[in-house]
Amino acid sequence: MATKELRLVSWNVNGLRAVLKKDPSFEDIFHMLDADVFALQETKLQDDQRAKLGLDFDGYYQTWSYAERKGYSGTAVFSKEKPLQVIRQIGCEVADDEGRVCALEFPTYWFVNVYTPNAQNELKRIDTRLTWDERYREFLCELAAQKPVVTCGDFNVAHEEIDLKNPGPNRGNAGFSDEERESFTQLLDAGFVDTFRARHPDLTGAYSWWSYRFRARQNNAGWRIDYFLVSDEIANRVTSAAILNEVFGSDHCPVELTIEL
Repeated sequence: MATKELRLVSWNVNGLRAVLKKDPSFEDIFHMLDADVFALQETKLQDDQRAKLGLDFDGYYQTWSYAERKGYSGTAVFSKEKPLQVIRQIGCEVADDEGRVCALEFPTYWFVNVYTPNAQNELKRIDTRLTWDERYREFLCELAAQKPVVTCGDFNVAHEEIDLKNPGPNRGNAGFSDEERESFTQLLDAGFVDTFRARHPDLTGAYSWWSYRFRARQNNAGWRIDYFLVSDEIANRVTSAAILNEVFGSDHCPVELTIEL
């Protein structure tokens, strides 16, 4: 089967309704980026709310996963190609009702969009987080046994010190605890590549999330917690990996991958 270069984008919008009202709007940004697959996290929508938005992008199939709890979590994928099948739950008892996954099977690969649970202040949800991480890792490996996997989203962890502005004061905090970092290492060791760091091993100041406090984005005091990971076997097909920090509208910016599949 002939390969083609795909442009893939992932963005935690931190509430899709809010981004739709901003300037530029979500629709403007969506059309500007013109991705083959565009993944969203933290949509914070229910099905009836989504229907009222009238989101209809010509040439795209829409896949949504909603949290049972209103105004919380949620993921979505817009794809130019119709998926062969969709999986929205991974069999994780602690967070499978939170709309955290959209896994789409395409002819040559699996595309998996994830919004990983936050460990929260003082790591009060760390057990939930680590239980999720273990099952998500198993889930990806199950898919990878069928065909190569591309997974993206907000993984809620800065893996190494280079991945956040102030590693010292944040050590042990949610998103930079030893437990979460080790869990992410285990995911990579299971057969996946952090595409951005693989292509930019020494690049500092490259972040995808900034607190709304303390003028963090203006001062680029951020964290890189949004990723594109790919199966080891297709890592050599990646042609670029970028952080689109010129795009505003959320406390996260989009991340992008181009890959020949």
